[in-house]
Amino acid sequence: MSLTGRPIRVFAAAVLLAAGGPLLAQTGPAPSATHLDAEVIALACSPALAFTAPVPSLLITGGQDASTRYVFRPGDLITINGGTDNGIEVGQEYYVRRLQAPRGTSISRATPAMIRTAGWVRIYAVDPTMSLATISHACDTIEIGDYLEPFTAPQLTTPDANPPKPQRENYGHILMGSDRRTLFAKNDFFMIDRGSDHGVTLGTRFIIYRDKRRMETAKLPVTRDLPPTITTPEFLYELGEAVVVDVKPEISTLQAMSARSGFMSGDFVAIRK
Repeated sequence: MSLTGRPIRVFAAAVLLAAGGPLLAQTGPAPSATHLDAEVIALACSPALAFTAPVPSLLITGGQDASTRYVFRPGDLITINGGTDNGIEVGQEYYVRRLQAPRGTSISRATPAMIRTAGWVRIYAVDPTMSLATISHACDTIEIGDYLEPFTAPQLTTPDANPPKPQRENYGHILMGSDRRTLFAKNDFFMIDRGSDHGVTLGTRFIIYRDKRRMETAKLPVTRDLPPTITTPEFLYELGEAVVVDVKPEISTLQAMSARSGFMSGDFVAIRK
């Protein structure tokens, strides 16, 4: 089953064997407020970057409705293509993820894909090969073809209250954010090309800079009268600060703590270390 395709098969069984015996499962329970703090929810909904396409085994395949639907929200019952034969049990929770591949090219290190967290679900009823789930929280729409990963609540980080000066000899760069966004403001999440291989740890703080000389040069018209080197009074302009909330070997996810101006893909980042 493709991550990008829309399967037409819908789990039509109305009765599943749940933990307590036969269960009439046409509609789910009313959605309830999540027990997680707002900061944890925001972090759980943050994006991730992928250099290769995931190969998931659990997919959302449909819903328990009289009509065929492709998009779901809290209060809906959704079907999953795995059951007790796959180790699924009532009460388990799973993240719902969506692959956002680059357009017009394949996924690679030069052109990574974005992994969008659409929300997380709780298993409501199971049989050997299929399951029903309720939507615990929706960060975005939840759709047929989205894939599942085991849910664990993320841990909040505490930024260093007295961070050292930024290292300016080894700049990283902002990559992208949710939905392949390239512009960011305070509290937004985005990825950078620095990770644990570069000494980054949870809670590490980064200063965000913009190369004003590069920006000004790009705006100048190309004529024969231009000197070979264009300079401006400023070189790097400090835009704001961000803290690391998730670390992988080569990339990290940051959340903007302050912003004098918007950040964008390609801006420099300097670690405070």
